[in-house]
Amino acid sequence: MVYFAHVHSIMSYGIIFGGNQLHSENIFKIQKKMIRIITNSRARDSCRELFKKLEILPLYSQYIFPHSIFVVKNEDLFSTNYQIHNVHTIFKTNLHPPIANLTKFQKGVYYSGIKIFNNLPYNMWAG
Repeated sequence: MVYFAHVHSIMSYGIIFGGNQLHSENIFKIQKKMIRIITNSRARDSCRELFKKLEILPLYSQYIFPHSIFVVKNEDLFSTNYQIHNVHTIFKTNLHPPIANLTKFQKGVYYSGIKIFNNLPYNMWAG
């Protein structure tokens, strides 16, 4: 309860906009340190099982989750590869990424959401 009140709320605030920044690795290390403190684990213990036990998403999963939700809720903003070029390929169900030369746009919610969503397994989102 302490984790969700203090750590999670601060960490998840604005993660959809700034979760892929350089300082994310440091924030993830702090998150793991907090998990070890909460569970009274040693500094060298793996956190993978601790995250599962406490039912807490690691930072990177917390970054992926809102992007996926954004794409699902705003599916009318996106088009698939098949809608663009009408060719039957194995990637026809993938979302079509726009041509973007600006890094700022590529790190934005729209473009990142497409990249993340295309890497999800098909059976995860297909009804």
